[in-house]
Amino acid sequence: MKTYDVVIIGGGPGGYNAAIRAGQLGMSVACVEGRSTLGGTCLNVGCMPSKALLHASELYESAVGSEFANLGIEVKPTLNLAQMMKQKDESVTGLTKGIEFLFRKNKVDWIKGWGQIAGTGRVNVTAEDGSVTELQAKDIVIATGSEPTPLPGVTIDNQRIIDSTGALSLPAVPKHLVVIGAGVIGLELGSVWRRLGSQVTVIEYLDRICPGTDEETAKTLQRSLAKQGISFKLGSKVTQATASADGVSLSLEPAAGGASENLQADYVLVAIGRRPYTKGLGLENVGLETDKRGMLANEHHRSAVPGIWVIGDVTSGPMLAHKAEDEAVACIERIAGKAHEVNYNLIPGVIYTRPELASVGKTEEQLKAEGRAYKVGKFPFTANSRAKINHETEGFAKVLADANTDEVLGVHLVGPSVSEMIGEFCVAMEFSASAEDIALTCHPHPTRSEALRQAAMNVEGMAMQN
Repeated sequence: MKTYDVVIIGGGPGGYNAAIRAGQLGMSVACVEGRSTLGGTCLNVGCMPSKALLHASELYESAVGSEFANLGIEVKPTLNLAQMMKQKDESVTGLTKGIEFLFRKNKVDWIKGWGQIAGTGRVNVTAEDGSVTELQAKDIVIATGSEPTPLPGVTIDNQRIIDSTGALSLPAVPKHLVVIGAGVIGLELGSVWRRLGSQVTVIEYLDRICPGTDEETAKTLQRSLAKQGISFKLGSKVTQATASADGVSLSLEPAAGGASENLQADYVLVAIGRRPYTKGLGLENVGLETDKRGMLANEHHRSAVPGIWVIGDVTSGPMLAHKAEDEAVACIERIAGKAHEVNYNLIPGVIYTRPELASVGKTEEQLKAEGRAYKVGKFPFTANSRAKINHETEGFAKVLADANTDEVLGVHLVGPSVSEMIGEFCVAMEFSASAEDIALTCHPHPTRSEALRQAAMNVEGMAMQN
């Protein structure tokens, strides 16, 4: 039996950051992880490998299309998919090894195996060989993350009907890839395979893509993706998918009801979202229950059972790595007796397509529903010098500010590298900045970030460059 101050179940962005912070604060800490590598879904089969393929596929498309030729770069590229996957895997390995180093640096014990809460302050860890180690701790942090949500009538076999993990390692470029779900995962992975040569069809139950994002921003992204060759079937639902040795036959019908149609694909990606993962966690041993969505409730990261804490995808809030990281730090700080809060109103969201979509704060639809008076400042990337000179002018920056106080309430960007720019507004909004504060702040020229300033200026109709 081993005794610790804190035992963390799960080694993803929530779990490993919690473990590192606990180590920094001088706690004795163990992190229980059943995968052969640390990092959870994000590093192993999610955020990081998908970004590796997004980057590689963007460069490939630039080379095979007209972009390089227009710049005076003449090449005749061929796709080496095996090498593309190899470099992705090497990048992921480097990142997971980096977490192992940080664990050693901060004196965190990685207990390899699957954790089960055996009782208050007790966690049993079952290793790959079946042996069980019992851990004791004053505090236990549940950070077990999430898994892909299944779709009734569609059985994922990761042969022809795949989840996000399968879509990251296909052996060949599909002739026709059908993506079920027009959210972040579906659009990003659909973009990868479209660039590499697939015909891609996205089926979405709702009548719009990117549920929850600002509607105008989402429509702009959809137009751009459609122009790139992705087909959309919105307001549609898949009722059945039958896999064979060489493809999949799908039945779909309008979400509102109506005549069904058949669609043939050689691969189908199910990307309708994710659900909390609590299988085998032993919640019943301490009287914890999930809600109807499978989530564990928390009050400032505390569960209903004293000494058991909950962070990340397994509890409420957006299923994002950076949200889990924020909760990890706040949770450990609270365990250590310090004051710490997570501002859930300012957690940014990003879709890493091309163009990218990034947002933080309230959408126009939310402000209208609240009856809050607001002003809008917009600025198109077509009028931004750097975007224009780089031939990446699709999209705009939009700032929503309170009509009376001018406080920035929401920011929605679709365009080049906006994932790297949204952080400016996260900082500004954390300090309750006004649109005028941004408008009066000097930005370097020529940069894409000038579009953010111009949008803020345009809240009062003062943009000078369009």
